[in-house]
Amino acid sequence: MKILIVDDSAFMRKVISDLTQKISFIQTVEIARNGQKAVEAVKDDPEIDLILMDIEMPVMDGLTALKEIKKLRNVPVIMLSSLSNQDVTIEALDAGAADFIEKPVNLFSIKQEWVTDFKNKILMVKNKSQQMLNPVDQSLEVTDLTTVPGQLPTFVHAMVIGASTGGPRTLLRIIRHLPAEIKMPIFIVQHMPKGFTASFAKRLNQETTSQIVEAQDGMRIERQVYLCPGDYHMTLENGQIKLNQQPKLHGTRPAVDYLFSSAAKMYRRNLVAVLLTGMGSDGAKGMADIHQLGGYTIAEDEASCVVFGMPRSAIELGVVNEILDLSAIEQKINQIVG
Repeated sequence: MKILIVDDSAFMRKVISDLTQKISFIQTVEIARNGQKAVEAVKDDPEIDLILMDIEMPVMDGLTALKEIKKLRNVPVIMLSSLSNQDVTIEALDAGAADFIEKPVNLFSIKQEWVTDFKNKILMVKNKSQQMLNPVDQSLEVTDLTTVPGQLPTFVHAMVIGASTGGPRTLLRIIRHLPAEIKMPIFIVQHMPKGFTASFAKRLNQETTSQIVEAQDGMRIERQVYLCPGDYHMTLENGQIKLNQQPKLHGTRPAVDYLFSSAAKMYRRNLVAVLLTGMGSDGAKGMADIHQLGGYTIAEDEASCVVFGMPRSAIELGVVNEILDLSAIEQKINQIVG
């Protein structure tokens, strides 16, 4: 891979450059000091495979540069964000950024957890690029992509949705298609750091007339959309939302499995679960619990996923009733909750 690092801080460029050069499949690292230089680099060099770009920069900021780059070609861009620009980060994801990485608090002492997340997100882009260049013959994987028999409940009392990498943009699309009023609560877990979910909930709210809130501990469940806050797990119990900070599950907090499993116990056969794009296997066990108790399960298909990890894990467990592309999922959700 050839990577372009875009940041006005020479120290930040050095830190990111040193990290990327330790990744075996990265052959070349280029740098740019602002968004304008990044746009020029993309024009001049068609071999750039990935851009890691800061948001706040002089001359041209990262969001403007992202939009200009996307006009030129669809090179993956991962934004380098901080807690001071959550709103812009969410806008960048909607504008086509593949993902974002929260900048380390202390550049002199970067935690191994951050380094692992950083490498995984770059690996995600590499794997996705390889899939696009060498599409897998689906006929060879029929056994991996089979559904299990099931019937949509006559009465649906709630819906749960789980997403990770690629989820924010996908969720924005889904929310835009919601009816003016929803007849049941919708609970969403999107893997996202603390502080960013409040901005994401606010952005989602701008896209629909349905009420969307960042969940709080002890909230009574009503007919609205609840987004789990970053750094908390969300469970459902006795008509209320419960938040906790139990250990990370699948390396993340929030985790989809906590929500799905608790919702299965509360709503049983009157529950619909949707598992969207995401890296790893979070949500698969929760889907199994929902399926076992008679709920209905839907997974996003590989073609429309940014990363097929989470849906695929659930499909391979044999607990998915339907595999749908994103457009079909939008229509299905609208039909169920409207």
